[in-house]
Amino acid sequence: MPVETAEKVPALALGVSVMTGLFEQAQTPPKEGDIVEGHVLALDRARLYIDLPPFGTGVIFGREYMNAREVIKRVNVGDLVAAKVISTTAKDGYIELSLKEARQAIVWAEAEEAVKGKKPFELTVKEANKGGLILDWQGLMGFLPASQLKPEHYPRVSDGDKDRILDELRKLVGTKLTVTVISATPKEGKLIFSEKGQDDTGKREIVEHYQVGDTLEGEVTGMVDFGVFVKIEDGLEGLVHISEIDWGLVDDPRHFFKVGDKVKVKVIDIKDGKISLSVKALKENPWQSAGDKYKKGDRVEGIVIKFNKHGALASIEEGIAGLVHISEFGSEEKLRQSLELGKRYPFTISLFDPKEMRMALTFGTPVEKKV
Repeated sequence: MPVETAEKVPALALGVSVMTGLFEQAQTPPKEGDIVEGHVLALDRARLYIDLPPFGTGVIFGREYMNAREVIKRVNVGDLVAAKVISTTAKDGYIELSLKEARQAIVWAEAEEAVKGKKPFELTVKEANKGGLILDWQGLMGFLPASQLKPEHYPRVSDGDKDRILDELRKLVGTKLTVTVISATPKEGKLIFSEKGQDDTGKREIVEHYQVGDTLEGEVTGMVDFGVFVKIEDGLEGLVHISEIDWGLVDDPRHFFKVGDKVKVKVIDIKDGKISLSVKALKENPWQSAGDKYKKGDRVEGIVIKFNKHGALASIEEGIAGLVHISEFGSEEKLRQSLELGKRYPFTISLFDPKEMRMALTFGTPVEKKV
């Protein structure tokens, strides 16, 4: 699929698919907000006149003229242009028009078409912030979230420091990225891009050498909050998502790996030239044997390993944890007064479904023992 460079689109270019819908005019007089088109009649004293038969003549003047002066410099008498109706009751009976607003309406319509067509564009990065990159597409400023960057462009900062992440993103300012428009909301002025999912023939050819279920050895090349990047071979990296690192709770991948580590992984998914990996899939799933050890109603001891909005998570053995619901305590404050992170307590299993890897616990009397 060819890649378009958006900067090359002429300021007054009328895309056929978009314009077919925008400029099909019924035989009724135009009203405010309508997009109309007509031939330029004259340019005189900072005014541009446009023929709008059979409804009269449109005029662009004042602030609207100043807003569009760069475009107007390239307009000649006889040119067919599109404009947006600002007022139908302008002085001297003219229909007041705006070139700039019409161009924006056309571009937003083209953006909505681009979302549907998943058409790639090569755009230059204009700015960076802590959340991602700012790109210019036909005069509209859009946002490329860091989460939508390809792995090779994602800021791999070992400690997750936001200022360092921003420094890494700023290195991309001025470079060109191939992106697609994934969301266009004209009313809110929001345009969102993604660099993911672009056709990469070379990478796809490499990925074809692998199959789901393969066990491989790779090297950790980067760590982010949501997982670990592992290099399989030159030109191919896979992601071990945080949920695929271990059967136990993983809050931070950096506690398990460091850059340069050699690691064995299992291929769990191959899609669109991307390869997803798992470390925990090469370990025995503790829930498979849990059904032989535990049942509903059993009294067990567990270590509180995490608090969340639903309550506290308690581990009764490596990889097996259950939720102690906050409703037992009435409030988060009382829950934290009763349970402490790292302490061991007695619980009763109130729900146990090893197939779905689910367990619920009820709280008993604390055991004075720290781990």
